[in-house]
Parts: sequence; structure tokens; C-alpha cells
Amino acid sequence: MKNILFILLSLFTLTACEKEIDLDLDDQSGNIVIEGNVTDQAGPYFVKITKSVAFTEGNQYPAVENASVILSDNTGQTETLQYIGNGTYQTSTFTGASGRTYTLKIDAEGKQYTAQSTMPQAVSFDDLEQDSFMIGGETSYTLLPVFMDPPALGNRYLFSFTVNNHPKKYFQEFSDNVNNGAANQRPLLLPNDDEDDDDIKVAVGDTIHVEMQCIDENVYTFYSALLQISNGGGPGGGVTPSNPPSNISNGALGYFSAHTVRTRSIVIQ
Repeated sequence: MKNILFILLSLFTLTACEKEIDLDLDDQSGNIVIEGNVTDQAGPYFVKITKSVAFTEGNQYPAVENASVILSDNTGQTETLQYIGNGTYQTSTFTGASGRTYTLKIDAEGKQYTAQSTMPQAVSFDDLEQDSFMIGGETSYTLLPVFMDPPALGNRYLFSFTVNNHPKKYFQEFSDNVNNGAANQRPLLLPNDDEDDDDIKVAVGDTIHVEMQCIDENVYTFYSALLQISNGGGPGGGVTPSNPPSNISNGALGYFSAHTVRTRSIVIQ
């Protein structure tokens, strides 16, 4: 049975962009969906708890209230998050830093859920370089994030970007399995299709806002699978749709991510 899973891919502010992804899944309506983030930027940080719904129910995702949400790290820092409405729980004094391992514990509707994520060291986001190519007589654009991958193998990155003030976010995940310890050579492919109401075609004069996250292995696996599913398995297809592998216990959907954040913007010339 077709089911729709509402994945919030960013929760840094209360007005953070939401992205809907349609997945062809088994009927899992009523499952707990958890989206949590801790960063190396100043808080507050947010954890959102909702329930998945069947496709026929529309895009109304029930908020989970009255949950106990506790965030801690391996230095002894701990805080119980406060509920602020719409399924969202917020920190007040908690701080994030690279190298620490963060634990999320949730007690909701009689079940317990736990997750851990270790925040990697930040990698310097040095610049953005524009390039272009022609498709069907029209110009499409790419951006090359300029950064040097550290020598040690195992660095994982998530890039999200928006165009001008449009709320829609686009995502690409990178790993250093290729080009380890060298300057990045993988570009971001900017949108070039404006056929649907929420699609965008990047043009000269547009401002692209790019966020670079250094993420851990489990979070990378989640996003890699999620993006592959949402893209139908890539150009070759052949991937059976399923839920992306969560790093949260007890059958919860979603993710918990401790990551670094660096941002840059560029105007298309």
C-alpha cells in the first residue's frame, strides 16, 4: 500500500524548510517519525516527533505530544527538551561541538527510542565556483564546493541549497571513497526544470545559498538511501523502494544527526 513519509531534512530554526518525499512503501501509517539535529552552531536545537500517515489521509502528520525527550553527550552534558508545539521539542542551554558523541532518548506513547550520533570535525568550506553546460540549447549551471578533504578516509558530507528566497531545498551527499585527501571535484547540479509549480530553473542573477554539513557514517547512509529512493534509484533505477535505514532504535522512522555547519552564497553570473 502506498504510504507517504514526511521527512524534515533540516530543523535549525522554527521556520526551517520542510521537504516532502513520496515513497512507495508497505503500509506503516501510525509509525513514530523522529527528526533531530545538533550542530556546532549556537542553539537552540530541535527534535520533531510526528506519525506517518497513509497516502489517502493527505499531508496531515499528527504531532506527538507529551513525550519525554532527553539529549546528552559524552562530556556529561544533559538536558530535557521543552515542548513548543506542532510536535517540536527544543533545547535551551545545550551546546554542540565537534568530536562529541550525542545520545537522544525519547519516551513517547509507551515506547522508548534511542539514537546516537558523533559530530565530525569541521572541514573548511572555502568557496563556490560556477560552471555551466548546454542541454537542448539551454544553459544549465553547476557549483563546485571548494574544500580539501582530510587525509583520513571516512569523511561524509551533506550539501543543501536554496535558490533566492524560494523555500524548496535541494540535497546532495558526498563521500571521500573517491578522491580521498584531495580537493573536491564533485559539483552540485543546480535545478533546471520549472514545469511544476514548486520547481525552479536557475538563471543569471539568481542567488544560491549553500550549506555544507559534515555528517557521521550512519547519517550519511540514511540520506544516501533517502535521496536514492526519492530519485527512483538514480538514472538506472533498479532499486526496490523501502524505508531508509534509521539510526533510531525500536522501529522509529527518521534520523538523529550531530553535524557541523558551514555556509556560502553565490550569485549566478
